[in-house]
Amino acid sequence: MTTGFRTVFEAVAGWVFPNACQLCGQRRATAADGYVCPACWSGLRFIQPPHCARCGLPFPGAITHEFECANCRDVPLAFEFARAAVVADGVALEVIHRYKYQRALWFEPFLGDLLRRAAGSDFRGADWHGVVPVPLHPVREREREFNQAERLAAFLGREFHLPVLPRLVQRTEATRTQTRLSREERAENVRRAFAPVGTPDLGGKNFLVVDDVLTTGATTNAVARVLRNHGAGRIGVLTAARATLEGRGP
Repeated sequence: MTTGFRTVFEAVAGWVFPNACQLCGQRRATAADGYVCPACWSGLRFIQPPHCARCGLPFPGAITHEFECANCRDVPLAFEFARAAVVADGVALEVIHRYKYQRALWFEPFLGDLLRRAAGSDFRGADWHGVVPVPLHPVREREREFNQAERLAAFLGREFHLPVLPRLVQRTEATRTQTRLSREERAENVRRAFAPVGTPDLGGKNFLVVDDVLTTGATTNAVARVLRNHGAGRIGVLTAARATLEGRGP
């Protein structure tokens, strides 16, 4: 989104939504806030250590050393590590669902800020060469009219001054929704869902894979595997939110 377009968008949004929170409808919030007020913001559960060094899954307790969760030790992962800003429940989950399925694009600054917070020291200053959004199947993208991962990747590209590469990986199968599937079913569902566009030689370059939410990591791992199979070096995953359902790992 260019600066000029952002200015026009915020002006129009400010006319449609006169500085009111679009979650509670009771308190002041602006376009720059993503129309989420401080009171609703306070309902977010930010992910703090201790968490798995690989997938970012938070754990309770006072673990002081770096560790990998059991799921990461059991599953071959193509990405080096994944990070998210908040737990995918409450306010965060409502915003994501409305953004994706009701085209509530005014929440984009809010979600972009979560991505920025998720990045932290694990991503900033590293030698990244591009941002790869998780692609939608063309049929699904036509239905939804946009790809939320691509829009969020554009925010991250501006933040890190990196090129966004939405045509590096394509989704070749319109898989069923992952919502009610187990970890094993999710992995199988997307195992052959992605393919490279053409025959890229990535020559050891490092990439950030971006999506809105990570649940088991099956989807982002499948995208990372395509990059890895074509010569990518380091691969990190960045999402706004992270599901923490019991028994669900990457």
